[in-house]
Amino acid sequence: MKTDIFDYHLPAELIAQDPLPVRDASRLLVLDRASGQVSHRVFGDLPGLLRPGDCLVVNTTRVLPARLHGRKQTGGGAVELLLLESLGGSRWKAMTRGASLRPGARVCIADGLLESEVIDGPTEGIATVELSAEGDVGRAIDEAGTVPLPPYITHELADPERYQTVYARRELSAAAPTAGLHFTSDLLDHIASLGVDVARLELAVGMDTFVPVREEEVEDHHIHQEWFSLDEECAATVNATRRRGGRIIAVGTTSVRVLETCAEESGVTAASGRTGLFIIPGYRFKAVDALVTNFHFPRSTLLMLVCAFAGTDRVLSAYAEAVRERYRFYSFGDAMLVT
Repeated sequence: MKTDIFDYHLPAELIAQDPLPVRDASRLLVLDRASGQVSHRVFGDLPGLLRPGDCLVVNTTRVLPARLHGRKQTGGGAVELLLLESLGGSRWKAMTRGASLRPGARVCIADGLLESEVIDGPTEGIATVELSAEGDVGRAIDEAGTVPLPPYITHELADPERYQTVYARRELSAAAPTAGLHFTSDLLDHIASLGVDVARLELAVGMDTFVPVREEEVEDHHIHQEWFSLDEECAATVNATRRRGGRIIAVGTTSVRVLETCAEESGVTAASGRTGLFIIPGYRFKAVDALVTNFHFPRSTLLMLVCAFAGTDRVLSAYAEAVRERYRFYSFGDAMLVT
């Protein structure tokens, strides 16, 4: 399957640089995957598009203050570290920028509040580092770090909480599960009052989510792996929904990956670990009935997943209409509901 099938033209001015003042005021393009029919709503209309007995499944991970600035102890060159994934203890996988590093190099961060030693790499800009502090390392990261924004956002974010979902819990992700950014607490309360369940899982979103597929053939791409957890409570809620005939509505492609990783013919099974599930057209979905998602990069694995769910021609046609209608794209942009 050719990667360029998943290309499309997006005018740069449609890339949202700032969140809207009100989360659920974003636009919502509704795509019926059976007919291909498209309608235009606002996100606050979502409760009216759900049914009693449905279940929304959300990714509750919170974005780490993962961007750290420091200087090499020898030479004093400026270094930026972007923490990508905890490897256990105080060891991390991190993206490095600035002064050259090699194993043994030490970086002083935030005037000595935190220190980093390179253990392995960097290879293609990724290193394994060991962090240390006088006190608790996690607390030092919180004090020294800032929340990283996607590379295509050039504006400074006035309120860092706008790059967090209102239901975010544990700091695990290097990027936000952005489909959830449209929800408000009041909207979730309204949804619950209609008899719609909300199930919660975790997937640690990595910065690789922004990297387009560069291989000519889709099947030659090796997708990044991400840590996930789907607990017994989530599994029970999802399976109960299935038994009563309700729909499983995944909020975001990250929730889709976890649900489908844990799916069996009889339902989903509680599990945790790492998933490298690469969902492309031809994949047979076992767990997900509908999808809330943002608009994704051309040639991205996320766009491929949406095309697998709703059909490539219909999704790209809906994207073309979103461009014509001047929807806002990417992390702070508008949303789609695919039913």
